[in-house]
Amino acid sequence: MTKQILFAIALVITLGVFAFTVIRLISYFRLLKPAFPVKNIGKRILLTLKVAFGQTKILRRPIIGFMHALVWWGFIIILIGSIEMVIDGLFGTERVLSFLGVIYDVIVASGDVFALIIAILIIAFLFRRIFMSIKRFSGIEMKHKSHVDANIALSLILFLMITLMGMNAFYVASVLNSNHEIAGFFPVGNILANWFSGFSSSQLHFWHEFNWWGHILGIFFFANYLPYSKHFHVFMSVPNVFLSNLNPLGKMSNMESITKEVKLMLDPNADFSDSTEDEEAGRFGVKDVQDLNWKNYFDSLACTQCGRCTSVCPANITGKKLSPRKIVMNVRERMKEKGPGLVKEGLTYEDGKALFGDFISAEELWACTTCNACAQECPININQPAIILDMRRYIVMEESAAPGELNQIFSNIENNGAPWQFSQDDRMKWAEELYINEI
Repeated sequence: MTKQILFAIALVITLGVFAFTVIRLISYFRLLKPAFPVKNIGKRILLTLKVAFGQTKILRRPIIGFMHALVWWGFIIILIGSIEMVIDGLFGTERVLSFLGVIYDVIVASGDVFALIIAILIIAFLFRRIFMSIKRFSGIEMKHKSHVDANIALSLILFLMITLMGMNAFYVASVLNSNHEIAGFFPVGNILANWFSGFSSSQLHFWHEFNWWGHILGIFFFANYLPYSKHFHVFMSVPNVFLSNLNPLGKMSNMESITKEVKLMLDPNADFSDSTEDEEAGRFGVKDVQDLNWKNYFDSLACTQCGRCTSVCPANITGKKLSPRKIVMNVRERMKEKGPGLVKEGLTYEDGKALFGDFISAEELWACTTCNACAQECPININQPAIILDMRRYIVMEESAAPGELNQIFSNIENNGAPWQFSQDDRMKWAEELYINEI
């Protein structure tokens, strides 16, 4: 009974802290603008199964991609065992899901094997991060705390896998010592149990409980650490893929207020009575974090900081300042900094800084070729160019600070109706000397 009470207290604290974090994030989302309607649910489910669960984008890099996919698939299997532990902890049961029979054997055996596989892979990931110079793990946005955060998260996962294997091994050894029937099948646990065959019943019970508590409390701590870590994608990646913009990459969204003005110019009698757009257009484009839409911020929370986007960016490859990963990371960083003030004082709150200028420079934004290689490569369908384009809109429409080449194009369109510097009357002069057969 004491164990149940202690477990219930730990669970309530965990859920309370997590709820606080979720409420804080929801308050930030309420500050943001609408994105796109979430329709085509069937298509979104298929996309999620393919990209999020099937890890198809990760597997474009076969070796390291398969290693990451194994960790992800293993986590899904082990999650079932974690749910069983919560039930056992609350109600004082032991292996409560064992009534599932063969299905339970398969789940437990898979989790037991995956625990060993994940532990080995996490050690490999830590070795790569600490001792190998992986180019995409570096960059001006990857500060020391980013690397420390990654190492802490990986170390926590390694701890969870070690305690899971320990729990299974001491469970098997304890049951064999008491001549009872083992609930489930433990391929790795059976091997490790032989190492502890000389332990007494009290020793086996102690170490089983030690690993059990270590594993479940580790899960509780990890769950509340994740929202403040780069590994928040453990929670956010699946819903981020589900909420992907289903339009083809490269399709640029129109600003409704501008579209309305253009249509009024072409047809003064146009009817906009059904328009849901506010009468005030507000700010054109994005200057600061409150100008973003909710999907932009969702992307920033889901970002794995893997650097695949930056590694394929032609601007970055050729030495330019742009890093798509930095753009997304800056959004999350800026909201973390300004969000509390916006929630407390409203959208009029200012702290003397802005996303554009203090976090992201014009040089970075104009280096983008909008090729969408970053969005194509992102394993969880983050749309980096969407943020860049909206910030460019602010530069052009609010600050009139477009590069000289663009200003020349704008002038030509205004004066000549085309991006070229020739008037409409002169457009066909190039063809005057061409011989064209008359029909």
